Amino acid sequence: MPTHNSNEPEKFESGHEPEEVDTSLGYERSDVRVSGVVVFLTALAVFVAVVGALSYGVGKAIDAHMNREDGPRSKWASQSPDVRQLGNLASNPEMQNKVAEITQSFPTPRLLTDDGNQDVADLHAREDLLLEHYTWADEAQGKVRIPIERAMELIAQRGLPVAPAVEHAPLLSGDHEPEVAVPLTSGFARTGYELEQEQVQKVEAGRQ
Repeated sequence: MPTHNSNEPEKFESGHEPEEVDTSLGYERSDVRVSGVVVFLTALAVFVAVVGALSYGVGKAIDAHMNREDGPRSKWASQSPDVRQLGNLASNPEMQNKVAEITQSFPTPRLLTDDGNQDVADLHAREDLLLEHYTWADEAQGKVRIPIERAMELIAQRGLPVAPAVEHAPLLSGDHEPEVAVPLTSGFARTGYELEQEQVQKVEAGRQ
């Protein structure tokens, strides 16, 4: 039965002792085998060539499939020109006004031509006209909208209609009466753009 002793030096099947290596110099005395480096570089080049060929073939197949789906190329599908060669165009107020006039004729909903701040300011201005002035709700029936301040005065004088009390079942253990929290705001606030416009108007009014 074979036994293994770690203290005995290992021998090759041929019976030769392992070659002793002199480590006193601190470096190898023989050169690196060139054959191993050549084999590695050759395998790497073959791998790159195969991957490149496969990628090119797959790209051609996808391009051919898209051409079959989209149909033949036309002048509308041609490559667009490089607009970067035109550089930055100078601002032209007259052209901007013309574009604004043209876009106003487009059916709604229209795309925004800016960040939307002016549209929100215009919306709030229209809301202010309804909230702060008398306007017709239905002129044929004689219905008129009144300013919100006047409506609040009438509600304070007359009060709101009170619903009849509803009998509730007795609360169970752990239940409590619901409490209505007072809202922190009225639900309407000016945007930063509108506040900046108000400041500009105040400064201009002060100069005048």
